[in-house]
Amino acid sequence: MKIAVITNKNKDTGLMTATKVAKFLCGKAEVFMSNDTVLDSACGVTYTEPDELFCVSDLAIVIGGDGTLLNVASQCAKANIPALGINLGRIGFMTEVEVSDIENSLTKLLSGEYTKEKRMLLKASINDTETYHALNDIVVSKRDHEQLIGVDLYAGGELVYHYDADGLIIATPTGSTGYSISAGGPVVDPGMDLYVATPICAHMLLARSAVLPADKELTVKLSDKDAIICADGQMKRIITCDDIIKISKSNYEFELIKIGKSSFYNTLINKLS
Repeated sequence: MKIAVITNKNKDTGLMTATKVAKFLCGKAEVFMSNDTVLDSACGVTYTEPDELFCVSDLAIVIGGDGTLLNVASQCAKANIPALGINLGRIGFMTEVEVSDIENSLTKLLSGEYTKEKRMLLKASINDTETYHALNDIVVSKRDHEQLIGVDLYAGGELVYHYDADGLIIATPTGSTGYSISAGGPVVDPGMDLYVATPICAHMLLARSAVLPADKELTVKLSDKDAIICADGQMKRIITCDDIIKISKSNYEFELIKIGKSSFYNTLINKLS
């Protein structure tokens, strides 16, 4: 088995967790890491260019928080490899393995005692040219210290709503427990195929989240001011009223490795209580 190990160097102090993972896997699997993250101990690791890491591996182990997993989800999906998350973050909806349980979890991984959950991704295109993929959400929001922006949302060419707000979140079911829930959006089972459109601080009494079918293409247009567009929390660029943002279900799917038996609903209760 060829395993890519990706770690968040800001959370993995001294690369201690990455070293622990690599040492445990040494002699049991081929371990690959990016050549910009070199361990003090060799641990049998093969280092490669960051862009090649996913192409040479059968699966990925991602060390950090949910944000770290989000940063590599689209690359895993494009390479068609699943990922297991080790939690160094605060909540850990997707990074389910705790540091104290690494050896037990990796033993189960190597013996095939795990399941894989398929998660839908979003594809966002700007003017049918620039394309981004996101596991959690695509967010159109006002620029710093600007007033509210006007956002029109269409589904299948039909106007859904005009929002005067700080922005608009288009989330996947996976992303429903992220920024969207903080903005008042509903919790959605991650196995479903749909979009959740949630306005951010809407200056309108009746503005609420809209749950829309994933077989319809969404279109987002600004009606007055420039804004910014982000994919999974990463700012991509400034957009203007002349830009047309189209959002659809991506052809790629992200596979999340599940070691434990805890369900999404148990995790929801335990993490957000």
